Amino acid sequence: MRKVLALLGLIISVNVAAQSQAEDLRITAFGDSLVQGYGLPQGQGFVPQLAAWLEAQGAAVTLNNAGVSGDTTAGGAARVDWTLADQPQGLIVLLGGNDLLRGLPAAEARANLRKILQAAQARNVEVLLIGMRAPGNYGPEYKAAFDSIYADLAQEFGALLHADAFAGIRAETGQDPAAAQAYMQADNIHPNAKGVALNVAAVGPAVMTLLSRLSSPEENG
Repeated sequence: MRKVLALLGLIISVNVAAQSQAEDLRITAFGDSLVQGYGLPQGQGFVPQLAAWLEAQGAAVTLNNAGVSGDTTAGGAARVDWTLADQPQGLIVLLGGNDLLRGLPAAEARANLRKILQAAQARNVEVLLIGMRAPGNYGPEYKAAFDSIYADLAQEFGALLHADAFAGIRAETGQDPAAAQAYMQADNIHPNAKGVALNVAAVGPAVMTLLSRLSSPEENG
């Protein structure tokens, strides 16, 4: 009898564990090399560091990496349907850096990001939009046009917004480019592992808010 009870207890515990795993919220990080983890050792990119940060907060979430190095907003718009076919409940969107590197028109980036948000909205997928800031060398008009994209679209689609992908590094170093280099790779475009950690800590609360939305959809409908 004891063996039977022990076996039943084992079965129940396995079923509970499987149920808990099945109920983990599923979020896909969708973006370019900043998401993919370009130039970083395995386990030190944005997705694994964010997953570790969320685990430390006690969050039950499965985080998938849909980052493609070199992707522009146009590339993201072209593959978003394929990404959403995996049926994530939430989408973290981080795109625009390669548009900036190529000096592509801000209006095109806006249109492409709108397509991504429209695709997510059509599938009832909650979105956290992470913004990029244009450098000043393209002129004030371009900077104003590009920088406004993310807040405008977040408001239009009811998405969450984290305004600056590099907020963690900027908070640590201010406007000092020399200080910021300690948190960047040699190309001065991609953060190193320490820089990623700062940026993850900055975006983490917004991701927790996204998880809260997914856990209580009726409160956000």
